[in-house]
Amino acid sequence: MVKKVRVWDLPTRLFHWALAVCFVGLIITSQVGGEAMVWHFRLGYSVLSLLLFRLVWGVVGGRWSRFASFMYTPSTLIRYLKGEHRAEHAVGHNPLGALSVWALLGFVLLQVAAGLFSDDEIATSGPLSKMASGEWVGRATDYHTEVGIVILIALVVLHIVAILFYRIKKKEDLISPMLNGDKELPDTVEPSRDDAVSRTLAAAVFLLCAGAVTWLVRWAN
Repeated sequence: MVKKVRVWDLPTRLFHWALAVCFVGLIITSQVGGEAMVWHFRLGYSVLSLLLFRLVWGVVGGRWSRFASFMYTPSTLIRYLKGEHRAEHAVGHNPLGALSVWALLGFVLLQVAAGLFSDDEIATSGPLSKMASGEWVGRATDYHTEVGIVILIALVVLHIVAILFYRIKKKEDLISPMLNGDKELPDTVEPSRDDAVSRTLAAAVFLLCAGAVTWLVRWAN
């Protein structure tokens, strides 16, 4: 029997779309420069807060938002690419999708970290740039402005292409579940918890993460 199952809890969905909005804003503000860099930094701090939240939520969040639900071994990924699919692959992130998620999270975190240490030697510098050597700051700046952004854009494009591929070729809608949280699945599938208690917990976790980032920036300045 098939029924609607809550796969993506509201905190996970908000994280996903907030990160997407911040990414677009960061690209725009980096190209505009000047006064827009104030917002570039604010968006960067927001992304860091979101990432810290996701790291915590990956441990205590909904069933299919937990990292344990999409930690696959290389052999599992290879078998998946060969067409050996398991039932759970259709619920949360399949092995290929998980690889994309890990890459995006890792490179976004690296990009933010590099931004914290970067310095354009004109008008803007990251809050931690004063605490590192000139060589380190130079490398962080080069990565942040020349390398990391290219990698992230490529990963985002691949992410969008994959979504379109699944929609057009496999007739599988990956966008709607990230909007409403539900997928039509066998009723034997365990849903993610997504109630008032879990959402309140998520809000508290995010506020603590945002507070930690705010403290870091103020302490560095």
